[in-house]
Amino acid sequence: MSDLGSEELEEEGENDIGEYEGDRNEAGERHGHGKARLPNGDTYEGSYEFGKRHGQGIYKFKNGARYMGEYIKNKKHGQGTFIYPDGSRYEGEWADDQRHGHGVYYYVNNDTYTGDWFAHQRHGQGTYFYADTGSKYVGTWVNGQQEGAAELVHLNHRYQGKFMNKNPVGPGKYVFDIGCEQHGEYRLTDTERGEEEEEEETLITIVPKWKATKITDLALWTPTLAEEQPPTEGPGQEEVVGIEGRGESEEEAQDMPEGYEGEMEMLRPLGEDQDIYPEEAREYGYDLDQGDGREGNVSFEEEEGRQSDLQD
Repeated sequence: MSDLGSEELEEEGENDIGEYEGDRNEAGERHGHGKARLPNGDTYEGSYEFGKRHGQGIYKFKNGARYMGEYIKNKKHGQGTFIYPDGSRYEGEWADDQRHGHGVYYYVNNDTYTGDWFAHQRHGQGTYFYADTGSKYVGTWVNGQQEGAAELVHLNHRYQGKFMNKNPVGPGKYVFDIGCEQHGEYRLTDTERGEEEEEEETLITIVPKWKATKITDLALWTPTLAEEQPPTEGPGQEEVVGIEGRGESEEEAQDMPEGYEGEMEMLRPLGEDQDIYPEEAREYGYDLDQGDGREGNVSFEEEEGRQSDLQD
């Protein structure tokens, strides 16, 4: 990773590298408001304190990326917005040059993630919205992955259960807008390999498979009116109608399409359409959020070793 994107290099040269125009203290350090231009074309305008970026500032990279927000001792810390070269952007909290706290990431394919971040990764409670389908994942994240209790909301139904390593696992239920719930369990199974793969290294892919167990009415809360309406001599007409109505609801549920019993509508990988510029990210230390299941680009683990984010 190149160090030319860091203004710290300029400071190390006793301010004789690059250009600076602005306030200084009695010791000659940059202190107050100022503008700096680095030899590589990056610029910074904002507050300084004892020679370091401190307070509000705008750092513009030569390739179009820029950060607008708070600094503490040369590091992004506090509220800030980072716009990446591909047009994606993060708006939210920073700590020690990393996305940390609450924030929103806007992807180039119009997907969004809103929620908690920890050390540059989605971690805690958050919602990922899929722009092309209108679906969204609402729940727990661990180290950038969908993991824990969550709800997967689609246009006409939703799944409620537990996730592990991005996949649903264990007991859960589908809630349908037609007025019923399908209970069941996700079991992990191995995928079948083709003949051409037999001679290659054995790669076991675990996929979740839905096994339905029962269908019930919606579990909705309703107020109890029994105390206000004393029972009659026998079962009233209203009670009979209620029983018949419930039976019809169950019959409708039984006519539900078979596809819901065997499969879950799996979402595409998060943020898969965005243009990451992996080589540029490697050079400048950018930490674009790549989404779940992203293949062929810089992984979260690899990115973890490049947290300087240019150190500006």
